[in-house]
Amino acid sequence: MSERAPRVLAVDDDVAMCSVLEVGLGRRGFEVETCTSAQQAIERLGAHEYAVLLTDLQMPGVGGIALCTEAVAVRPGLPVVVITAFGSLESAIAAMRAGAYDFITKPFEVDVLAMALHRAAEYTRLKQDIQRLERQLADRPAQTRMLGQSPAMRRVFERLERTADSEVTVLITGESGTGKELVALALHDASPRRERAFVAVNCAALPEALLESELFGHARGAFTGAQSSRTGLIARAEGGTLFLDEIGELPLSVQAKLLRALQERVLRPVGSDQEMPFDVRVITATNRDLVAAVEDGRFRSDLYFRINVLDVHLPPLRDRGNDVLLLAQQHLESTAATTKKPVRGIAPDAAAKLRSYAWPGNVRELHNCIERAVALARFDHITLDDLPDSVRKYTSSHVLVVADSPSDFVALEEVEKRYILRVLDAAQGNRSVAARILGLDRKTLQRKLALWQGETE
Repeated sequence: MSERAPRVLAVDDDVAMCSVLEVGLGRRGFEVETCTSAQQAIERLGAHEYAVLLTDLQMPGVGGIALCTEAVAVRPGLPVVVITAFGSLESAIAAMRAGAYDFITKPFEVDVLAMALHRAAEYTRLKQDIQRLERQLADRPAQTRMLGQSPAMRRVFERLERTADSEVTVLITGESGTGKELVALALHDASPRRERAFVAVNCAALPEALLESELFGHARGAFTGAQSSRTGLIARAEGGTLFLDEIGELPLSVQAKLLRALQERVLRPVGSDQEMPFDVRVITATNRDLVAAVEDGRFRSDLYFRINVLDVHLPPLRDRGNDVLLLAQQHLESTAATTKKPVRGIAPDAAAKLRSYAWPGNVRELHNCIERAVALARFDHITLDDLPDSVRKYTSSHVLVVADSPSDFVALEEVEKRYILRVLDAAQGNRSVAARILGLDRKTLQRKLALWQGETE
């Protein structure tokens, strides 16, 4: 279903101009209602919802500036676009002070006016989205960790609901910063093990020499400095959940021991000849392409199949639509409460930038951005000036096929090459993800990439 056309109320004492606006803007995707006096406009504003109010400045009786003031009182936040043949600086300033969103001078091109109205309608839509998200957050239980309403996240939530009661191992995949530990926590909280321990281990953060001892524990005298025995993290998670983050970083030697532990459900501390049974649900996560790691011999295939009994893939933030604003508002409220700053929302122009930015660092980068914005905010809403340069100055890149002359076109093979390389870049070099997006098997993608690499050598 397509979105409803933006609804515009146009006010002009000239009936002919009302007809021009109704026909011209109607052809450009607007639903236009017209009236010939400010009093009629105020009555309609009180009874109906509009995306934009468009008014002439010079009208008999109540003029456009007075109408701006009345409209803002009746419909706070409604953008007002003023048109006039008297394009003086004084009249522009007066209109803006009265609450006008934009100012267009006669004579004008309908296309230019339509662009201004589209901007104003987008402002209204963003403001409504922000208000709706604020209400949803206010109604949401405080203990809820994960947020999201996009189709991609609804699929994740459905997967989690079907997975939570299972005892099998789960592999969570996704780019860095997408919130994989939150997914593991959600699985734990929804499982029968929720009253027991949740133990998280970052496999990339521990030195290889210590990793085995940390996971499995060690006996007294197992190595220099081991003056007493130590319980490993697997045993500490007894009855609960063990979350192994960045499992793709595990050394091969530890992979072998972990595989045996998962298969036999027993562990042997370093330096001990005693095996101990354990009862732990194991959840793992990675931002690596484990299929490629298996093919390259960096990750054991038998361990991969053991941990990937059930899989949950987290989408990057750039694919989650308005979830960006929902997460931003949630973190804004949390940060403002912690720092005791009276910041309560996000201005529509700032929201538009947050929504359009690509977020290579995903939710983690968004949180850092909002914390910075709250710290710099001078008003009760985050504005465009409060955002980092990387977000404020971001311009989206698109793959376009535009040409007029036959000499400007390229061969289909070249188009394929450019597109595949663009998808691979968007997937941050993850060939399995790129192949899935492109509808290719991974070996076909590798063969094409090898061919193009040979052409450049």
